[in-house]
Amino acid sequence: ESERRQKEFQERTQLFMEALDVDELLAQLLVTEGFSDITELAYVDEKEISSIAGFDEDTAQEIQARASDFINKENEELEQKCKELGIKDDLLEIEELSLKMIVALGENDVKSLEDFAYCSSDDLLGWDETIGEEKIHENGILEGFDITYSQANDLIMSSRIKLGIIPDESETEEINSEVEVEEDSVEKSE
Repeated sequence: ESERRQKEFQERTQLFMEALDVDELLAQLLVTEGFSDITELAYVDEKEISSIAGFDEDTAQEIQARASDFINKENEELEQKCKELGIKDDLLEIEELSLKMIVALGENDVKSLEDFAYCSSDDLLGWDETIGEEKIHENGILEGFDITYSQANDLIMSSRIKLGIIPDESETEEINSEVEVEEDSVEKSE
């Protein structure tokens, strides 16, 4: 556990050094204060950064400006990658999917809402299988992203409903109530 935490600390420190163009000490201070990613730094209240020992308002503003610049540049690159991969707009409209997730999907030939609707949660998040006595893990397209099986299933189902592959529950209830009314009418007329 200690080794895992140390590795995570080093990875976050390196990320901040590269993305924010800061020295190792400053990056380590940010990690020590609990910051884990660039997005968090860009959108956190400036006072949280300026309250770190050795930081002032100007430093906090500069760090947030660099974080915002990094995010904007990264988003532009991801949008360009989406265009290169031929990702359709309907897939981009799924708000719960980040651009990084959509690029990962596109790199695995999931380029439209219809492609996504025919995925399974195992396709997205991976699965384990046993061959002989050996347990083998097959990676999913979105493995490593912050998404649960339940969220993946909900996204897949909502895309299937949106495409009309399966009926919306409210539509099904409406159809069932119409059928019941028609059956009652038929019984009364007999």
